[in-house]
Amino acid sequence: MKRITVLAIAMAVVVAACGSSHTSSTSKASKDTTVVLMTHDSFAVSKPVLAAFERASGIKVKVLKAGDAGAELNQAILTKDHPLADVMFGVDNTFLGRALDNNIFEPYRAGGIDRVSRAFVLDSQHRVTPVDYGDICLNYDKTWFGHDGRPPAPTSAGDLVNPAYKGLTVVENPASSSPGLGFLLATIATYGDGGWQTYWANLRKNGVLVDDGWDQAYDGDFTVSGGKRPIVVSYASSPPADVVFSSPHRGVPRVGVVYTSCFRQVEFVGVLRGAKHPNAAQRLVDFMISEPFQRDVPLEMYVYPVRRDTPLPPVFTKFGALAPHPAVIAPSEIGKHRDEWIKTWTNTVLH
Repeated sequence: MKRITVLAIAMAVVVAACGSSHTSSTSKASKDTTVVLMTHDSFAVSKPVLAAFERASGIKVKVLKAGDAGAELNQAILTKDHPLADVMFGVDNTFLGRALDNNIFEPYRAGGIDRVSRAFVLDSQHRVTPVDYGDICLNYDKTWFGHDGRPPAPTSAGDLVNPAYKGLTVVENPASSSPGLGFLLATIATYGDGGWQTYWANLRKNGVLVDDGWDQAYDGDFTVSGGKRPIVVSYASSPPADVVFSSPHRGVPRVGVVYTSCFRQVEFVGVLRGAKHPNAAQRLVDFMISEPFQRDVPLEMYVYPVRRDTPLPPVFTKFGALAPHPAVIAPSEIGKHRDEWIKTWTNTVLH
């Protein structure tokens, strides 16, 4: 069954790559064209899907991984006069304002953008194109709570400051982690100016642990991974990932999600200003919102496709619910206050 699915996707890529009608990117590239795609470290695409695009388009794709999203953007800004890549994927709505202010992207209206939900098109000039989205949320170990004198599983971020949850939570530092910044923004949206600082001060008093990044928090300190903290900041897609990567296989996830604690994250791709191969770069952007790539997104990066009507794998439809009312803050507002908010958080929680 898996082999048939991969073959079908690969054939669809060929059709999509050869049948694009967008005037600025339809000509087939030279077989010697190599387009460099700068990404964060979590980028992934299955080999058959990428190979089918390369065969159909005549473009070779070289992936340049550049750390987390913040480090990647810093590198792109520092090298914008002599860009290291043609295309950049991984800027999200928490860093979008900074990216646009630094003028690192060339406007391009991607072929297929009309199939993308308008809610994700956050730049009217099309300097970036949305690729995927997901919810950053509190996760908890379902097997840990509700027995042996332990409290019930949390149902809100507010529960975490109660004495019953003292010493149970690990979060990521928003200065160095995208999930950490997303959760900080969720608390700002929930509690407002003044209120969010008090929330974090109380969370500190209640023994919150702060890690530098997601790997350390989820794979190290979270009880599901053998750590000592049964509450962690992660994603709404953690339950399907917990099932897929279980060994021996489990049919039910151990991870639960606090859906009232979530911040919606959207990730974008764009053609870098000064790209060596702008036409090939545009073809790659088109590909990343085509149906084959979008179908590949959930089980490769454990986020959700932005293209309307893209089918989800069964493990996502069964266990990958999204937050019904996630926190949302405009990228311009985040860009205006992000550094100030992180500084205040650091002074409140770490100093």
